[in-house]
Amino acid sequence: MSGRPTRTERGSSSAAEDVNKRPTTYKGAAVKTTSGILPRTDKQKDLIDAIKRNQQVLILGPAGTGKTYVTATCAADLYITKDIDKIVITRPHVAVGKDIGFLPGTLEEKAQPWALPVLDVLIKHLGKGAVDTALKSGNIEVATLALMRGRSFDNAFIIVDEAQNIEIPEIKMLLTRVGEGSTIVLNGDIQQSDLRGTSGLSKIIHLSKKHLLNVPVVEFGIEDIVRSGICAEWVKVFMKEGL
Repeated sequence: MSGRPTRTERGSSSAAEDVNKRPTTYKGAAVKTTSGILPRTDKQKDLIDAIKRNQQVLILGPAGTGKTYVTATCAADLYITKDIDKIVITRPHVAVGKDIGFLPGTLEEKAQPWALPVLDVLIKHLGKGAVDTALKSGNIEVATLALMRGRSFDNAFIIVDEAQNIEIPEIKMLLTRVGEGSTIVLNGDIQQSDLRGTSGLSKIIHLSKKHLLNVPVVEFGIEDIVRSGICAEWVKVFMKEGL
């Protein structure tokens, strides 16, 4: 099975090092090591394994299952060990007009609020100073889908949230942007699609299975919700009621 090549496999001089233990110093942050993330459910373990072994991974399931946390943590670990140079966060249908039109800054800066769930995880593992520096330098990028067109990403980790709302032409564009040494993870919940037509995520899941592509689909269910207390109960109620 052809997995995502590591920096060591691409000829790094640190081949003898255990990259999972190697510390990395960031400007404005203390020395960090990888998170040593431990999965809380079998599906979380499946997701971690899939990300380690594949260039493209599709995730389905409800909120509260740890999909975003695990994905962003894996991205942070690869950034710490220098197996990637860049983390890209994107999603479809960024609000326009009244919702973000009065916010200050560029389109990318206006888009950052919806990236906060991922950025918060990165800050936890990398430190706020490191994340702020990486955002300024472009090593961490919050990009709208429109800004992804015509670009290729090498040695990058691309996180696509709310992927159930990506149309087929957009998802075709995304899946062909993945360059050498890169990983793209698409996270969505087909049941929450706002599209009138066929979801691009639903379409590529069908095509990957039909043509036996090496693109794993990790499906989370209600039983995989890890949020505690009443929050978890509300998620389950909303799912059962189709809300």
